Amino acid sequence: MGKFIQDFKEFAMRGNVIDMAVGVIIGGAFGKIVTSLVNDVIMPAISLFTGDVNFTNLKWTLRDAVVNEAGETVSEAVSLQYGMFIQNIVDFLIIALCIFVAIRMLSKLKKKEEEAPAAPAPEPAPSAEEKLLTEIRDLLKEKK
Repeated sequence: MGKFIQDFKEFAMRGNVIDMAVGVIIGGAFGKIVTSLVNDVIMPAISLFTGDVNFTNLKWTLRDAVVNEAGETVSEAVSLQYGMFIQNIVDFLIIALCIFVAIRMLSKLKKKEEEAPAAPAPEPAPSAEEKLLTEIRDLLKEKK
């Protein structure tokens, strides 16, 4: 049992697992932001153009609810909630677009950093040996 716990501890503390956990947490928060963007900003704007149609309320009733004389529901209505499906597609497309834009911006920033030329390092001053060898070379050239 001790070996199992030790192996699990090594696995859980690897850098990749921790990075993945951070990514999942940030992804959850990002999902909430995008959901709010869709529900609170984009869908109201779309509903202006579609005549105040709320996608989530769109459904196709396959069987109506059965109600007895007392007004109690005997069996619930059966319906296809295609509006929720449309809403989820819109959510997905907006999330995908946001992720695409974020990754594209990050890759452009990374590309700019790679393209930026590094300042050339100043050449070090020649050592005493290099100066002496240069003088010897020049003297030999003059003799020829």
